[in-house]
Amino acid sequence: MPDDEPVRVLVVEDEPELLSTLQQGLHRRGFTVDAARDGEEALEKVDFGSYDVIVLDRDLPRVHGDEVCRRLNAAAATARIIMLTAAASLDDLTEGLDLGADDYLTKPFRFPELAARVRALGRRAGPPAPAVLSHGDLTLDPGRGIARRGGDQIALTHRELGVLELLLRAEGRIVSAEALLERVWDEHADPFTSSVRVIMSRLRRKLGDPPLIQTVVGRGYRI
Repeated sequence: MPDDEPVRVLVVEDEPELLSTLQQGLHRRGFTVDAARDGEEALEKVDFGSYDVIVLDRDLPRVHGDEVCRRLNAAAATARIIMLTAAASLDDLTEGLDLGADDYLTKPFRFPELAARVRALGRRAGPPAPAVLSHGDLTLDPGRGIARRGGDQIALTHRELGVLELLLRAEGRIVSAEALLERVWDEHADPFTSSVRVIMSRLRRKLGDPPLIQTVVGRGYRI
């Protein structure tokens, strides 16, 4: 993935409780997460959205997970795929990887392991990202969700951390409000919302003086 963007994930799972657990858990870990409940919905979302990692249940209704994986690879999709399955045999593992999956987890699995694999796959496509981002006396450790300025830790919400990470990874380039909504919020974000302005106001206040975030009228924001 490009090294200036947080990891965007699509979770495809037909069990509502597991889908909700995965979506909420990954969101709390700092990922931007969308969800699909069957293979057909997953393919539609990939057509209209850009994902870094797809967590794909194998046994899906409407379009089987194997077929979803096959179509994504035939279309040269750039997203990395983690397959989830209740089957644990070596043949199942080999078959899933032969279809083009990048990784494989058998149910039940430990959520921290899934989150670690999602993060690793999300960054595999691009050059290694720095463990700690910095600008002047401001530092951000995205993996730990810790921001400091002048050595003092700053308490930031999930959204504030995501916005700050995106701005720091842009390295002075302008980031539009639309890009922030797409990468830090999710597919349901209202493009006409004032959420970005509100987050920017709070973030500026928390980061203190001298101001670090510049508004470029009509274009977006940059550090």
